[in-house]
Amino acid sequence: HVQLVESGGGSVQTGGSLELSCTASGYAYCMAWFRQVPGKEREGIAVLNNRGGRTTIADSVKGRFTIARENTDDSGGNTLSLVMENLKPEDTGMYYCAAGERRLGVPCTALAAYGYWGRGTQVTVS
Repeated sequence: HVQLVESGGGSVQTGGSLELSCTASGYAYCMAWFRQVPGKEREGIAVLNNRGGRTTIADSVKGRFTIARENTDDSGGNTLSLVMENLKPEDTGMYYCAAGERRLGVPCTALAAYGYWGRGTQVTVS
């Protein structure tokens, strides 16, 4: 079981920057940031496959958002970050940190890969 706690959300003007952090209690094969706005499905924004470190960034934020992970202790604790630059009003939403164990046939880019979720942090761009 992996516990996730997000921080760093807030309000920012168009063109501004924010950095989100997710404190994870343990290692997970897949880690990601998802975004959700009212009335729409949760969207994968940035995905990290910890085996090899491959990242996948959604086209809507490519070139503006960066995902990274850093170990914080020797017992598996780590921090997943999302650096968001040149923010746009359409980036507004609730951002969730997610983690998932390796599942046969399920890539880290799939929503079904994730069984652990944080409570989310709101980002508002105006």
